[in-house]
Amino acid sequence: MKDLFSAFSADYARFRPGYPPQLFDFLYAICPGFEKAWDAATGNGQIAVCLAERFEEVYATDISENQLANAESKPNIFYAVGSSENPEFPDHFFDLLTVGQAAHWFKFDAFYRSARRVLKPGGILALVGYHLLEVDAPTDAIIYELYHVTLRGYWDPERHYVYDSYTTIPFPFEDIQLPAMETTYSWNLEHLLGYLHTWSAVKRFTDENGQSPLDEDFVASLRLFWADNEVKLVHFPIFARIARV
Repeated sequence: MKDLFSAFSADYARFRPGYPPQLFDFLYAICPGFEKAWDAATGNGQIAVCLAERFEEVYATDISENQLANAESKPNIFYAVGSSENPEFPDHFFDLLTVGQAAHWFKFDAFYRSARRVLKPGGILALVGYHLLEVDAPTDAIIYELYHVTLRGYWDPERHYVYDSYTTIPFPFEDIQLPAMETTYSWNLEHLLGYLHTWSAVKRFTDENGQSPLDEDFVASLRLFWADNEVKLVHFPIFARIARV
């Protein structure tokens, strides 16, 4: 699994979106039990913290020590550096296995073998993610240009799985359909720019060109439609591949 986010783990924890309560309500309604959950590639623990409100124990792993160092602590969350493809967990250990905005980096065959092994019979596997944000027509057009034109060639190939809502990833299970839902935030322009700075393609563009694509011209284009201190609603549509294993 690639580690593209360790270098800006603090910004990732501060600016990256999370997931709506409806997602967890849906997973809990189909989950066979609430003893143990594993949040693989947990990052800064966004999903793990939510799971800890319902599960007795939550195990949260990531290959990045820096990401885990920025995770929120809870007495029933056990953070550890570890592989998602070859975890050191006992067989049939978990009721639920979640992966948030990271499954596209996995070696699928190895991960699915491990998922079958560590989940209890009837346990739930949930690979979840979020789409490109939506704000308003002018802002969306500027961000679309950034994503698809300026940063073309700077995204890793695996990113297309996210753009396809995970519909094109290998998934050797019977799908459980997730209802339409989204995460919504109230952000000012500074928060939006902070989030955009966490994009892996922005970092790669900056490293290779010696300057950020989020330069004065880019910010000025946004300020035409985003007044000082103005707060706008920012929407992240949620997608998932979910199965009972």
